[in-house]
Amino acid sequence: MFCFMVEMERIVKANDREYNEKFQYVDNRIHTSKYSILTFLPINLFEQFQRVANAYFLCLLILQLIPEISSLTWFTTIVPLVLVITMTAVKDATDDYFRHKSDNQVNNRQSEVLIDSKLQNEKWMNVKVGDIIKLENNQFVAADLLLLSSSEPHGLCYVETAELDGETNLKVRHALSVTSELGADINRLARFDGIVVCEAPNNKLDKFMGILSWKDSKHSLNNEKIILRGCILRNTSWCFGMVIFAGPDTKLMQNSGKTKFKRTSIDRLMNALVLWIFGFLICLGIILAIGNSIWESQIGDQFRTFLFWNEGEKSSVFSGFLTFWSYIIILNTVVPISLYVSVEVIRLGHSYFINWDRKMYYSRKATPAEARTTTLNEELGQIEYIFSDKTGTLTQNIMTFKRCSINGRIYGEVPDDLDQKTEITQKKEPVDFSVKSQVDREFQFFDHNLMESIKMGDPKVHEFLRVLALCHTVMSEENSAGELIYQVQSPDEGALVTAARNFGFIFKSRTPETITIEELGTLVTYQLLAFLDFNNTRKRMSVIVRNPEGQIKLYSKGADTILFEKLHPSNEVLLSLTSDHLSEFAGEGLRTLAIAYRDLDDKYFKEWHKMLEDANAATEERDERIAGLYEEIERDLMLLGATAVEDKLQEGVIETVASLSLANIKIWVLTGDKQETAINIGYACNMLTDDMNDVFVIAGNNAVEVREELRKAKENLSGQNRNVSNGHVVCEKKQQLELDSIVEETVTGDYALIINGHSLAHALESDVKNDLLELACMCKTVVCCRVTPLQKAQVVELVKKYRNAVTLAIGDGANDVSMIKSAHIGVGISGQEGLQAVLASDYSFAQFRYLQRLLLVHGRWSYFRMCKFLCYFFYKNFAFTLVHFWFGFFCGFSAQIALDTSYWTFINHVFIWGSIAIYFSILFTMHSNGIFGIFPNQFPFVGNARHSLTQKCIWLVILLTTVASVLPVVVFKFLKVNLYPTLSDQIRRWQKAQKKARPPSSRRPRTRRSSSRRSGYAFAHQEGYGELITSGKNMRTKNPPPTSGLEKTHYNSTSWIENLCKKTTETVSSFSQDKTVKL
Repeated sequence: MFCFMVEMERIVKANDREYNEKFQYVDNRIHTSKYSILTFLPINLFEQFQRVANAYFLCLLILQLIPEISSLTWFTTIVPLVLVITMTAVKDATDDYFRHKSDNQVNNRQSEVLIDSKLQNEKWMNVKVGDIIKLENNQFVAADLLLLSSSEPHGLCYVETAELDGETNLKVRHALSVTSELGADINRLARFDGIVVCEAPNNKLDKFMGILSWKDSKHSLNNEKIILRGCILRNTSWCFGMVIFAGPDTKLMQNSGKTKFKRTSIDRLMNALVLWIFGFLICLGIILAIGNSIWESQIGDQFRTFLFWNEGEKSSVFSGFLTFWSYIIILNTVVPISLYVSVEVIRLGHSYFINWDRKMYYSRKATPAEARTTTLNEELGQIEYIFSDKTGTLTQNIMTFKRCSINGRIYGEVPDDLDQKTEITQKKEPVDFSVKSQVDREFQFFDHNLMESIKMGDPKVHEFLRVLALCHTVMSEENSAGELIYQVQSPDEGALVTAARNFGFIFKSRTPETITIEELGTLVTYQLLAFLDFNNTRKRMSVIVRNPEGQIKLYSKGADTILFEKLHPSNEVLLSLTSDHLSEFAGEGLRTLAIAYRDLDDKYFKEWHKMLEDANAATEERDERIAGLYEEIERDLMLLGATAVEDKLQEGVIETVASLSLANIKIWVLTGDKQETAINIGYACNMLTDDMNDVFVIAGNNAVEVREELRKAKENLSGQNRNVSNGHVVCEKKQQLELDSIVEETVTGDYALIINGHSLAHALESDVKNDLLELACMCKTVVCCRVTPLQKAQVVELVKKYRNAVTLAIGDGANDVSMIKSAHIGVGISGQEGLQAVLASDYSFAQFRYLQRLLLVHGRWSYFRMCKFLCYFFYKNFAFTLVHFWFGFFCGFSAQIALDTSYWTFINHVFIWGSIAIYFSILFTMHSNGIFGIFPNQFPFVGNARHSLTQKCIWLVILLTTVASVLPVVVFKFLKVNLYPTLSDQIRRWQKAQKKARPPSSRRPRTRRSSSRRSGYAFAHQEGYGELITSGKNMRTKNPPPTSGLEKTHYNSTSWIENLCKKTTETVSSFSQDKTVKL
């Protein structure tokens, strides 16, 4: 008897496979396929016979094997049934073969494993828990590892987590100091016998708890000590790690959803229709069976003499019983199996239409659209909700320095008199940076005025660019070709430092005490006195440096809403100008940042620095004291200007989002990126706008706070419709779905919901998720930030389950796979993050903009054609079947067929193929150039249609026919709406009256939303990297140009959005007594 225990904690001993095997941990082999050689046949047959029609025809085949009741040969049923099942099985087997191929490719990757005191190449699938693995630069991580040592100082290593959270920024991981001393010494690593006791396998990407016991001491472990499977080692020559979780237990696989068998709504409809038609068929069989019994008892006795029956051998009741089953077989053509064959052929044709669509072909990468399944085409025309990833799906994740404001003057792409900004970039030559060395060749800037100001020696422009070159957390290094390479904490910082680099202020290198830049060809080294790091409350960063002249400068950049409060009163005029420029930048979808500086007195700085050292050494209220000192020195700043960075969207994203919104399709953004970055993208895509009535931000840290925030948001949103909703309280629960849709229709404004990952985890609990769903569905836009791959799938499942809506998920990375598998339709974008999303998807293409054509063109065509086909097919088969029913009344209910099946099949083929052949023959003949030359006098009728349309009587007939056809319908609809209005009609009428009655002054003024796209960089930055720089832990002592990564810290970004959540509640007058809405 087997007993399966739930793993509560994991105990792993290094370099001891025998010890770890007693816990029966899984190996590192992964399986994403559905079938194996042994399970394919039973599982696939089980899935196929879930189709009611297949089960129906199987029962029919069994009946046809009984000679007493069958007047048709069993061959007519078994051949098409086997054909359909075989075709479907081959298709499913082909799809699963590619999954097996992908699994084998991953499982057979090579990794260096420490076995018997030496490194050996092992396949990934043979790696065991407790093994020590060596990773090299740019190599994928094979399993979830505890970092032991690395080539970097202090046991640091840098990883890219794009496959986990979609972020391409580098993250830093730290080894324990006791294990980092092991270095690359194989003998010492082989003797390492530490025991790790940690949490059981789970799907939480940002959390890990454990203890390492080694040498009679214990060391706590957290997420910063773990490298997860799916990461890529970057800028680190080598590192060693101990396998904690392998294969299916890794956090990446825990977050990947299971492959599900997807059916379309038409499949479900056909299943229901088959059941109803089968009931109709039984009724017909009963009627004919009763008729046979009556006929046998009253008339049939007269024929027994001729049929040589013995008296009493066959009773009328038994004859009716056999006749019932005979007619079930004969009338089975009411739902012939050819229906499913025809449906699959049509779907296959639609799939080829998608594959052949040149308008969905991406020429830059030679990537066509691909329908990876043939069973979901018509479902594309019924999508109600789209769940989209952000990075790589909506955006290119490329930041570009576009414009700036320096000392009250705008530099950058300025529109001409006709406001044709796109033509400026085409007609105007970009600034030529080729004469300079060490510039970024891909950087383009079209305003030559900035270069002229630099050449003229404008001190404000020089100081502005100097701030960009000094105030950042970028690390530099030189590659083998001698080119300067920047390792950036975020793409925003890379854009700003690259801009300064191309304009002549080149960041060269840094140490914990100095920053070296090249200013217009002159190498200048600044002494780094203090680094005032970014955090979520400050929304700014500052550096204090001493220049070669001995002057102490504080350079600061950050959110304008914060930095403007720190300015000296003498900046009032410049502040007004710069603020207008920022509003202009934000209106164009650019991410803005304010730049300022301050001259510091040497004596004052020494006193302040002494207080800072005391605060750092304090044991109580350390953070508060440091924050107070930062506030003290970051005041009386002098404003220099502002920057504007463009987060490049994919081409056509804005137009696609607008078109899909007009089609009443709701788009939800589910991203692992930071909340503020996602919000900025929402504004750039016009999913979020400054004209929205309100933007609700849910950022509670526990279930109670989340529930309260959801409740307040719902009250605020439905306040103007409170009278309508009060009338709905008496609804019964069975009307809840209808009530929700009505409540959605009563929302007269535009609202948005933004929720982060830790709040979403509480909101998805059973007692809160209904509130979340109700609020989200009443909002025009929903943005979920910092969500794990599993949470993405849970959000999709929530909408699928409770809204009964058709959903589509689109993404480009491994972190989107579970979401793609959970949705009714999964779309993969072949982007920068590999092909995992494509392999798990139902459809794939290269750009987000192709989604519009996939849904609104191919989806509509497929759905329309399929519905027309089904209507015609059921009509045709009912007509054919009822002939046999009627014939039963003329043949004594003897279960004889009126039309021979072979004859009917022949007629079908003649009419179908013959009509197609004749149609195309006539068509080609009528449009052939040669036929007119051969018979010039035989085609006098060509062109008659054009001439007939010139006659007035023809147009009069067309007009009268149209009016006669349309007028009765219009009159009927008009009378019905006015005399017997539905609840929805009453609400719509009330909404129109409210909009007309609302005074113009109550309209929300078009004001700048201070926290929309403004200062996007400051919000998107991360805390903690400044301390890493000044500590020197990430500096190579032998190699001055260091490599870099980014320390990943988690924080709650709530306070900044307070300005965003200023709500204006409009008071709406209640319904009059005679227009009260009742359910």
